[in-house]
Amino acid sequence: MTASPSVSASEVARRLEALRARIDAVGGDDVVRIVAVTKGFDESAPRAALACGLTMFGENYAQELVAKDEALMPTERDRVEWHFIGRLQRNKVRLLAGTVDVWQSVDRVELLDEIARRAPGAAVMVQVDLSDDPRRGGTSPDRVGGLVAHGRSLGLDVRGLMAVGPVGPPEAARPGFRRVVALADEYRLTERSIGMSGDLEVAVAEGATMVRIGTALFGHR
Repeated sequence: MTASPSVSASEVARRLEALRARIDAVGGDDVVRIVAVTKGFDESAPRAALACGLTMFGENYAQELVAKDEALMPTERDRVEWHFIGRLQRNKVRLLAGTVDVWQSVDRVELLDEIARRAPGAAVMVQVDLSDDPRRGGTSPDRVGGLVAHGRSLGLDVRGLMAVGPVGPPEAARPGFRRVVALADEYRLTERSIGMSGDLEVAVAEGATMVRIGTALFGHR
């Protein structure tokens, strides 16, 4: 098995400066927060990011998230806010409860029910499908309202919406991101987790409050 790549704090600091310049150039300074996606890297990635002042980390796989959290020192762990951003299986909620701070990829009633049972009052975001690619997950825009209402009825902290842009040039993501922001406004949700390394300028211009960044911070896996 190939070992997970390591990263250095100096390299992350250099990349973070360039990333913030990109965000600032489209008006996202002091508005957009960065979720550092550590998927595919070892625990050096969150450690390097912490050294650069980042504290929000995104992971796609349950076991990888738990392993990284356990590898951190207690003082490091206390500073981390873990966001689960991958396809979430109902049977993984029990494993992640107590470690995940924000569940970003919630796209069906069964997940809301299980999260409410395992982590009462948890912060969640509803993932909106913008690509019709079942591998990416997400619910259709017309079902967002029902999921938001159900999550709220369970006492969950429904904070916002999340979406992954379609494959293609960055501009291809603009209509979908605009739709997500409009839905967030409609349902009085403050968070819009849209945009990744390749399309963050479009996302920020359309109203992102969070961007999920892996490659632009840590390089290729």
